[in-house]
Amino acid sequence: MGRELSVGEVARRSGVAVSALHFYETKGLIRSHRTGGNQRRYSSDVLRRVAVIRVAQEVGISLADIAHALASLPDGRTPTRADWRMLSEGWAADLDRRILQLQKLRDGLTGCIGCGCMSLTHCPLHNPEDRLGAEGAGPRRLLVAAARNGVSRRKAAAGS
Repeated sequence: MGRELSVGEVARRSGVAVSALHFYETKGLIRSHRTGGNQRRYSSDVLRRVAVIRVAQEVGISLADIAHALASLPDGRTPTRADWRMLSEGWAADLDRRILQLQKLRDGLTGCIGCGCMSLTHCPLHNPEDRLGAEGAGPRRLLVAAARNGVSRRKAAAGS
């Protein structure tokens, strides 16, 4: 076991606020133990775990998904390059789906703003009398198109 770090040292070295470290700990993302004087101490491997958490959050992975992924790693071990590869591959499909949704949203908004008509009779997002509400919750046209594109992409990847 390497040198133990105080919460202040972890905050300084990781660039994460002490309050965020406490929050990560309450969510089970990192662990500490208490000294005889009731001070938190972290093993040095927590720095890599915090780095993984920050990078994953930066690309939009939820803390719940991060916690689930980190729970798959052996306790107390510093995540390795192979661990990171496994974690990132697990998140890749979800990121691809979100990228596709964002591109579709960007292109749709650009078209709508670009044409300037703001027509409620021709706009693909218009939903008179909430007819799409019967199909389920959320933005039905965007969700259905994104799901359809995701299935097509997975089929193409499986065939290659």
